[in-house]
Amino acid sequence: MVAFEVQTPDRCALVDISDRVAAAVAGVRGEAVAVVFVPHTTAGVTINENADPSVRRDLDQALTRLAPRDAGYSHLEGNADAHVKASLVGSSACVPVKDGRLLLGTWQGVYLAEFDGPRRRRVTVVVVPAL
Repeated sequence: MVAFEVQTPDRCALVDISDRVAAAVAGVRGEAVAVVFVPHTTAGVTINENADPSVRRDLDQALTRLAPRDAGYSHLEGNADAHVKASLVGSSACVPVKDGRLLLGTWQGVYLAEFDGPRRRRVTVVVVPAL
């Protein structure tokens, strides 16, 4: 298991953590699955395109339409939209690994999805060997 921290820059941001996840699995031999997890209720993990930054903006805008900040939520901390967005994205993602390399698609990257930043977030990578 490997853990690292990420400082997020804004209230909402998709931070590319692909290199850090790749470093966490670099010593793995054979086939495995890397589980990337964040222990936060207002952040998540997603895999998406890493070539065109407009995809990140589009995802942020779509999630904002689904869970606007001022929708009259019961939660009084002012971050209920962040909880909804984190639930929609999820707190983990799985990536196949072979001989120390992430088997991501050509255009894929692993992202920490921040919805209540800026904050310091913890990411844990657990490698599960293939049977």
